[in-house]
Amino acid sequence: MKQGLLTDRQKEVLRYRKQGLTQQQIAEIIHTSKANVCTIEKAALENISRARETLEFLYTLDAIHLCTLHKGLDLLKAPEIIYAEAEKQGVKVKYDTITLINRLRDANPERFKARQVREDVEVYINQDGDLYFG
Repeated sequence: MKQGLLTDRQKEVLRYRKQGLTQQQIAEIIHTSKANVCTIEKAALENISRARETLEFLYTLDAIHLCTLHKGLDLLKAPEIIYAEAEKQGVKVKYDTITLINRLRDANPERFKARQVREDVEVYINQDGDLYFG
């Protein structure tokens, strides 16, 4: 049964993958082929990606583009850039430096490696000082 954007089977496969199981191990557990597990996992990840894009759009409706954190930037320099740009817009960011870095990483973990930005990250801010990342 489908609840939200993922089927029960997709959720099951993602749970097993999160536990570190291989696609072959999952196939044996759920009595299907490795190719089918691969297809299920790929569809689930595509659904998640579409959902993330939709939420980013929704969150940024009442926000303005603040800045872009470019590939190669040291993550520890990001707060300085974000605070400076927010000040130019007359908006106070509602997060301290550590919380801001954690939000950045949590929002797009695949875009960071250690302290380095792996691909550009768009930063948006609303009038309440809440930040969104695309």
